[in-house]
Amino acid sequence: MVNKYFDWSNGIRLEEHSRRKHRILREYFPEYLKVRCARPHQRKFRLAIVDGFCGGGRYSCGTPGSPLIFIEELERTVGQLNVLRAARNFSPIEVECLLVCNDINSAAVELLKENVAPLLTKIKKTVPTVHVNTIFLCDQFEVAYRKIKKILTDGRYRNVMFNLDQSGHRHVDRSTIVDIMRSYPSAEIFYTFVIEALLAFLQKTEPDRLRIQLRYLGLPNGDLQVLNGLMNSRMWLGTAERIVFEAFQNCASFVSPFAINNPDGWRYWLIHFGNNYRARQVYNDVLHGNSSIQAHFGRSGLHMLSYDPSHNEGSLYLFDLDGRKLTKGQLMDDIPRLVSQADDRILVSDFYENIYNVTPAHTDDVHLAMIDHPDLEVVTEHGGVRRKANTITVRDVLKRKAQRSFFPQFLLRDRTE
Repeated sequence: MVNKYFDWSNGIRLEEHSRRKHRILREYFPEYLKVRCARPHQRKFRLAIVDGFCGGGRYSCGTPGSPLIFIEELERTVGQLNVLRAARNFSPIEVECLLVCNDINSAAVELLKENVAPLLTKIKKTVPTVHVNTIFLCDQFEVAYRKIKKILTDGRYRNVMFNLDQSGHRHVDRSTIVDIMRSYPSAEIFYTFVIEALLAFLQKTEPDRLRIQLRYLGLPNGDLQVLNGLMNSRMWLGTAERIVFEAFQNCASFVSPFAINNPDGWRYWLIHFGNNYRARQVYNDVLHGNSSIQAHFGRSGLHMLSYDPSHNEGSLYLFDLDGRKLTKGQLMDDIPRLVSQADDRILVSDFYENIYNVTPAHTDDVHLAMIDHPDLEVVTEHGGVRRKANTITVRDVLKRKAQRSFFPQFLLRDRTE
């Protein structure tokens, strides 16, 4: 695929798919900081942010790009956190952030330096407990990654977030994603690509497997050109989501294979990779707070890709209220089955580990299904029974009740839909 050139010096138009992705970053990053800086006696938090395709920082309309979004939200969120900590008589938290920005376009990097400078000056004045160090690189990402990895290793960074917003698909090797997720205890990646580029790559490297994956779309002789007329099809979204998940599911413990919901069709994919269920849990909740930014096709319970397209199963899920209503019904079906398979009791932390790679559900909906199901109960570590969904903790146990209501036996059997 020919590399797309971006003339940042003369202004770049902000495309709708980028606008939607930036909204997710702006919503997710503050939640990430709140989770990682939540302990009352915590004094310091160190993280590194790597923007592998950083661009010039601002679009022609004046809207900030991802590097500026990270700085803006770092200032705003840490400032708010320290106000709350002061009100509770906690010490302020000090945040040390390394921001590494790379782009192959030298003009974009120079422009970014100019756009970043005033924000760094401002953050020193407004939130003196935040320290941002910047490193600017200008290279192809795979070449830059070797330098970046040494920088992160030398700095002993454990908390690392990569933003890899590439054009096309081939600028980031799958092996690099695996290396990032395995090299750092707390690593997360936002990874963007164009689905046509991935399919073209798979057609060359795994043609037989891709042909099987695309068979439900009835493409003549596997002709990918025909897909241009199918990009708005829900069946296309379901098929593509499965292909994406199968291609990347072994890169990290938790992979969200959701497309960016764009009026022009499901062409752009934004995948979030995480090593901890909590990252995926927060990510799901952010998507529900910004419904219709990403899209999922399939089931909405605990087996989101377990459906048969040939039987017209599955539905469009836009992380909105209608989707959540459907989810609640499926969760009431799926959760007791999972508990039964775990010998009728499971630690809530283990339950989360089991579900958060296979569900788009909001945390509140999962908790309500656990509390409201007539045959389940959530027991505290001291033996009490939870009555409210928002009090559930990871140390609780989810179990089947000894006295059960009528519950159809077929619900306890494994099912493949």
